[in-house]
Amino acid sequence: MKISELGTEQGFRSLQSDYADRGLGGGYTSDLLSDVMANAKSEGVLVTIQAHKNTVAVASLIGIAAIVICNGRPVPDDMIEAARAEGVAVFHTDKSQFEVSGLLWPALGAGTEGAAPRA
Repeated sequence: MKISELGTEQGFRSLQSDYADRGLGGGYTSDLLSDVMANAKSEGVLVTIQAHKNTVAVASLIGIAAIVICNGRPVPDDMIEAARAEGVAVFHTDKSQFEVSGLLWPALGAGTEGAAPRA
């Protein structure tokens, strides 16, 4: 699955589109940014409710390609600006983290931890 398919196939709303549309290699769901730093894999998607620029900083630090903000949380402009500067895609949905994780699990190849990103 490519990053853009988070919008086209999963129905998440893109909040910023200045990113390289590449394959996603998995995903991680967490709201604790230290947990994300310790356990998320690069080239993946982060599913969270943490809508602030520190989330983008963590994503950029470990190479996360996209962030999905859940539960209809408002996303501040400074988060979008930071994501644009770092080339991190940001999507928004009213769905819960549980629902989003369930949607992405089969789409990203369940059980492919450490696998190469899909084209």
